[in-house]
Amino acid sequence: MSTNATPASSTDPLAALGALPGVADSVGAVRTSIDRVYGHRIMRRRSNEVTSEAALRGARGSAAVAGADWALEEVRRRTDFSADPQALAVGAALRLTAEAGQLLSVWRQSPLRVLARLHLVAAGGGAGDETVGRPRLAGEPVDEPLIDAPLPDVDEVNGRLEGLAELIVAGTSAPALVSAAVVHGELLALRPFGSYNGLVARAAERIVLIGSGLDPKAICPAEVGHAEQGAAAYAAAFDGYLSGTPEGMAAWIAHCGRSVEFGARESTAVCEALQRGAA
Repeated sequence: MSTNATPASSTDPLAALGALPGVADSVGAVRTSIDRVYGHRIMRRRSNEVTSEAALRGARGSAAVAGADWALEEVRRRTDFSADPQALAVGAALRLTAEAGQLLSVWRQSPLRVLARLHLVAAGGGAGDETVGRPRLAGEPVDEPLIDAPLPDVDEVNGRLEGLAELIVAGTSAPALVSAAVVHGELLALRPFGSYNGLVARAAERIVLIGSGLDPKAICPAEVGHAEQGAAAYAAAFDGYLSGTPEGMAAWIAHCGRSVEFGARESTAVCEALQRGAA
């Protein structure tokens, strides 16, 4: 997390972020949106279908932010994702979404192990590529076209990754939205891997939102909202995170909150379609 952020107690550095202006409103709006979709009558008997559809739409959204803005039906029908960089990004997003739910129990004990696994999954196994599944070394290039902020050096990356892991393991009283936004923002800031950092960061945000109990059935994909708000808004909000100012941090958290709200709205529409027999 940026060192200019509002200071908090050494035992729970994220707690103060929940008190930033506007953050409580974002947290409340997210909770209202999530409660609304969880309360939908279709969730009582067809929640697995909603979860599956949310996973597909979340993967499509994360890939769209990465520059592969495919139609949902194209993502749904395609079976080969090896043809070009956009197809590779969509395939990586689909694999990450499927994998995220399997890593919840490991995340709270060994988040760095989970991040390594996420990068390995995104890269499709990475056979023969020694850069896959580990933080980058000095001099290794990073391919993340959406984010053009200066890259931290490897010593800073390693130190901040360790600090992030310690925060996750220690736990926090901060709302889940705040924790998810910080994990997402920190991984984007560090870009610890040579590739797929944005996809990994959004998958990690997903893990926090699900594992915290805020969205236990994984039906409110924030990735949908990141895509709907657009790459320019995503990058601008991320600049706020990088600034480390209270205003910038609050703006990034609010952006992530709106993204979850969009995800909840998307799944509400899925529920309505299922109820009408249209899906």
